[in-house]
Amino acid sequence: MVVDWKTTTLGAEAELISGFPFRSNEYTEDPRDVRLLRGDNIVQGNIRWANAKRWSLEDAPNFEQYELKKDDVVLAMDRPWIDAGLKYAAIGDDDLPCLLLQRTSRLRGGPNLDIRFLRYVIGSPEFTKHIQSITTGSLVPHISSRQIKDFAFKLPPPATQKRIAAVLSALDAKIELNHRINSELEGMAKLLYDYWFVQYDFPLSAAQAAALGKPHLTGKPYRSSGGPMVYHEQLKREIPKGWEVVTLSQIAKTGSGGTPASKNREYYDGGNITWINSGELNSPYILSGSNFITQVGLDNSSAKLFPSRTLLIALYGATAGKVSLLLTEACLNQAVCGIVPHDPKFLFYLKFLLSDLYSHLVMMSTGSARDNLSQDLVRKIKVVVPPPEILKKFDEFVGASVATIANNIQQNQELTTLRDWLLPMLMNGQVRVG
Repeated sequence: MVVDWKTTTLGAEAELISGFPFRSNEYTEDPRDVRLLRGDNIVQGNIRWANAKRWSLEDAPNFEQYELKKDDVVLAMDRPWIDAGLKYAAIGDDDLPCLLLQRTSRLRGGPNLDIRFLRYVIGSPEFTKHIQSITTGSLVPHISSRQIKDFAFKLPPPATQKRIAAVLSALDAKIELNHRINSELEGMAKLLYDYWFVQYDFPLSAAQAAALGKPHLTGKPYRSSGGPMVYHEQLKREIPKGWEVVTLSQIAKTGSGGTPASKNREYYDGGNITWINSGELNSPYILSGSNFITQVGLDNSSAKLFPSRTLLIALYGATAGKVSLLLTEACLNQAVCGIVPHDPKFLFYLKFLLSDLYSHLVMMSTGSARDNLSQDLVRKIKVVVPPPEILKKFDEFVGASVATIANNIQQNQELTTLRDWLLPMLMNGQVRVG
């Protein structure tokens, strides 16, 4: 042990509180109200505000003590150990203002504990092992404030804490920047899809403008410039004149996968074939997976190998209806449908079309206890077919963005590996900075 480091506990060095039980029947959706931080909003090292719940400050008793501040560390108290790892994160400027909801806890550094260093104490492998060793006897695993406070760790002097936090924070900042760039690029691609294929304001070609007797409108938005539309009875809406409507099965090959027998370790041990399950479809792009099978497992099961640039739809489970683009060769389990367009130019168009149908896909489901889709239902989805030149332009625009997104995801995987390699050595003094 480094001589100027001391062994202490979180309870001795940090302030910890648990969230308030704000009543769910009084949640609001008014964007003027403050967001409530739930365990569902905490992912591995980050806050994600999808489906955020809100609360009117006028109705919040003593809310000040539950108001979060920048760099506060938040931790999910229920089911903190999942496949993705411990559910913790640090609060950033963009997360504020927000209040702490029950079943989450907040830690704040004390006079001897740098608030940014605290984040990496919670993110350390030792803390994860501490939490995972806790058994409650409950059907729903949870942790208590006392168990968090009891965690013992090595605390360096304040100056060393700041230097360690600076190194790790720089890596995390780059990872988060890449996440934001990817979100912006995905949002721009979705906006272009909506503009061209929902509003039908794709740019008029010279031939289309000439057909309208208005050659000066070349490049102007189709529908807004008077491009002819026709009502489609099956779709119950207008589409551009001359555009065809087909089923998905007419323009793409579909298939689902399978699961090698879990009791046969020969199918899994040492495997190097990526095997995707439906839970991984929370990510819009998949470059790698967390599960692998062997060639023997592939050969002796209904699992199938799908090529890179396959569209994936979760058929059942918590992610039913979610769509991802597979950017590596991989096998799928039976809860995932793979879609390979006959014409590659359909790839990005279909990705956004199917993502747009998420609510509809869930409504189409036939399950009772859980939402369930079937490959047969997916194959019958109606698809409006744009002209080849429009598809080609969309493919070119979006393809450039997807290439950047994929590069950022790959970079983040490498940065995360580096951070996770450095973190334990910095935190126990094996590697010193400054």
